[in-house]
Amino acid sequence: MNIQSMKELIVACDSEQKNIGELMLMLEAKNSGKKEETIIGMMEERLIKMKEAVDNGIKDRSAAPSGISGGDAVKMFEYTTQGKSLSGNYIGDAMTYSLATSESNARMGVIVATPTAGAAGILPGVLFSLKKNDHYSNKELVMGLFTSSMLGYVIANRSFISGAAGGCQAEVGSATAMAAGTIVEMKGGTPEQAVNATALALKSLLGLVCDPVAGLVEVPCIKRNVIGTSIAFSAADLSLAGIESRIPCDEVIEAMYRIGKEMPRTLRETALGGLATTETGKQVKDRLFRKKM
Repeated sequence: MNIQSMKELIVACDSEQKNIGELMLMLEAKNSGKKEETIIGMMEERLIKMKEAVDNGIKDRSAAPSGISGGDAVKMFEYTTQGKSLSGNYIGDAMTYSLATSESNARMGVIVATPTAGAAGILPGVLFSLKKNDHYSNKELVMGLFTSSMLGYVIANRSFISGAAGGCQAEVGSATAMAAGTIVEMKGGTPEQAVNATALALKSLLGLVCDPVAGLVEVPCIKRNVIGTSIAFSAADLSLAGIESRIPCDEVIEAMYRIGKEMPRTLRETALGGLATTETGKQVKDRLFRKKM
């Protein structure tokens, strides 16, 4: 069985009587020749690395080597702990954990690319927020990772997940879409609802450019990860409420591909446009490059 579209994914889930995560696990076992228990163990290792990045990030106030990021996760953790979050516990906690992960990445810590390092904060942010607020077990989080893997697999094969290829819509957009579908499945939604949430989330980020200041995956990447968590929860809520994307998910993915192809080179991770070429962005670049000389 080779899943090449979201439409095929829904059909396969129905025929196999499995949800998306279960189907992904089954396919991985068939394709790799490994036992499901072995594959689950490998995914558990990745979950542990995600948790370590979160735990390190929420207590580390130090700056990244560049000096342009670091310490914001601690601020957000203290803010949400005081019950001040306007977004509520789910999104407030997800933003905190997303910041923690992305800042750990900027400090050269170990993270799990989901689907890329530049978008690695969104899925851990969402998963560990669900764990805290709904008391999901690690096993349930692992199955959530299989769900997101399946959704990301289809997106990657129908479009792209690289900022250099298609802008930040391909990185933060894909990660947000994967997280939205995962939330729906973990909350008991159907495969159709999960795919619908994926479409709703991705639609909201079409056209997002990749314009890293000084060419580093920090500004604006880190905070885009944070905002992605709130979009993921919003898309999941819409889908679970029965609200559908008027454009099918496969067509949304195709639109992302076309937009990425039409996007100028200056807005695809080259740091030659967008926020990277603002006055402040250029000052940061000049300061960092002088430091290296």
